[in-house]
Amino acid sequence: MPAINETLGQYSELFMLLAAGTYTVAFIAFAWDLAKSSKTLRSVDLKAAAGTAAQKVTVAAGRAGAALGGPDGGGPADRAERPTSGLTVEEATAAGDMKYAAERRVPARIGVALTVLGALIHGAGVVTRALGAGRVPWGNMYEFLTTGAFVAVAVFLIALIRRDLRFLGTFIIGLAIIMLVAASVAFWTPVGHLVPALQSYWLIIHVSIAVLASALFTLTFAMSALQLVQSYRQKKLAAGGQDKLAFMRLVPNALSLENLSYRINTVAFVGWTFTLMFGAIWAEKAWGRFWGWDPKEVWTFVIWVVYAGYLHARATRGWTGTRAAWLSIVGYACVIINFTFVNTVFNGLHSYSGL
Repeated sequence: MPAINETLGQYSELFMLLAAGTYTVAFIAFAWDLAKSSKTLRSVDLKAAAGTAAQKVTVAAGRAGAALGGPDGGGPADRAERPTSGLTVEEATAAGDMKYAAERRVPARIGVALTVLGALIHGAGVVTRALGAGRVPWGNMYEFLTTGAFVAVAVFLIALIRRDLRFLGTFIIGLAIIMLVAASVAFWTPVGHLVPALQSYWLIIHVSIAVLASALFTLTFAMSALQLVQSYRQKKLAAGGQDKLAFMRLVPNALSLENLSYRINTVAFVGWTFTLMFGAIWAEKAWGRFWGWDPKEVWTFVIWVVYAGYLHARATRGWTGTRAAWLSIVGYACVIINFTFVNTVFNGLHSYSGL
């Protein structure tokens, strides 16, 4: 039986490696889509500007012909060349943007297809790890990272069914690759059983909700980072500057990103609240107390406070725009610190679990 478990663990590691490779190609495809989009949309600008300039020349020529040819405008040929209707540079560019955005962009389609394939391989790795360990596959930092990356990608793919969030592909897949690499390089742990304190059904309840909430926080982190970039771009354009980030036209405006991030953070915050509550109940079952100021418990509460402050400030204090985005990013930074720094530096009751 131990030999079978070890074999399943090896298969799991192979699946994780294949998933990381597939995600890497998907990441390249999404990055290619952004680069190609930037080039294409800039050409739309040039064509719109050239068309508008040509229209101005035609109008000027028509007026000159009218001056020379009399009241009727210089003849039928001149009148035929005059534009009866035209688009401004902004209108033509917007029309080009909408036309391009409506197209099914090939690199983005490839990226989504590879992400689906990578998620299937990744899921096989998570399942074989669970079968090899004989339990749910989130009993240590390696398993938390690999499962968390899978959930983040799965949530991204599910969200794509409802909304076109392909612009997040580069960021979400990039984070998933980082998580898989960190799991394999820094936190690799062989398949094994858990210590008695963790052999409880509360492991399934507590950690599964924490994984899902963390995956949602990962999505909102990417949206908040894009919101800052989009906000900077919009201010620069409003001031008459050049658009050097043309690919950001594929991304919703800063306000839309902020609103979507806020809604997802609300759901994730509810999940983190249950994570904190169920963790306290599990602590009472395992150690005889609900709260003991263990470093992990403290940082879990810190994360809850930061996101509670974010939701409260945005809903009641008018903290919108870049301030809300930065607060969301600070919350995710606390999640990263909680998982890495707290687990590896501080000594506590959670140290042996990697959670």
